[in-house]
Amino acid sequence: MTKLEGKVALVSGAGRGIGQAIALKLASEGARVVLNDIDADPAAETVEKIKALGGDAVAVVGDVTQTDFVATFVNAATEKFGGLDIIVNNAGYSWDTVIQKTSDEQFDAMMDIHVKAPFKILRAAADPIRAMAKAEAAEGRRVHRKVVNISSIGGLFGNAGQIGYASGKTAVVGMTKTLAKEWGRYAVNVNCVAFGFIQTRMTEVFEAEPKLTQVGDREIQMGVPEEFVKGLSRMIPLGRPGTPEDAANAVYLFCIPESDYISGEVVVVSGGLVI
Repeated sequence: MTKLEGKVALVSGAGRGIGQAIALKLASEGARVVLNDIDADPAAETVEKIKALGGDAVAVVGDVTQTDFVATFVNAATEKFGGLDIIVNNAGYSWDTVIQKTSDEQFDAMMDIHVKAPFKILRAAADPIRAMAKAEAAEGRRVHRKVVNISSIGGLFGNAGQIGYASGKTAVVGMTKTLAKEWGRYAVNVNCVAFGFIQTRMTEVFEAEPKLTQVGDREIQMGVPEEFVKGLSRMIPLGRPGTPEDAANAVYLFCIPESDYISGEVVVVSGGLVI
């Protein structure tokens, strides 16, 4: 039997990159996955890949910063699969510049996706999780559920040019530690994974100009200069940037039964890099 057989997982931002790798990893270990992306085609691609593995998944397309949508996303887990065991708050992107050039819109966008979206998802999940835990306790059972929030080494140590992104990722750590204290009574393990340099569209190498990427109704500059990538790679003790699969494996560790007595922790996944 696989580690997550019978579990239902909710994964935000799972159409590409790390989110897709997380959804595939959890599905490969037996979880049924309710996944989200703001774009329909990438979400559908992830569902197809999961089904090709022999797994089961459904996509709920929409913007996790919107309160009304979040309720639909969370409810899909209980409506489609009859439960909710794992929540991975992965959706996010960076919109970077130095503080004097950061607009209110830019800073608010980082708070919306990195702080408010996880908060809204977890708030929407509170009632069903509490109800399921109380019903299980009445039957003499204790079922562990898992929340994995995604932070960054930028959120732990700061990073020049990322005042909004780093602030949002720092807030996720406080959210994790607080909810671990609130939800421990319901046997919910709440932990956080802080990624270092992982190869995604956010860190795609460019030679001359950053690539413009559509995020909802905004065009955001993404990518990093080639020389920066080479220099940073030399600083990583393990000698290379991480892959989305490396990132997903770390999230998976917090979802399996072996982590049932770990809560309120932040694990850095950076190949040994500390900035």
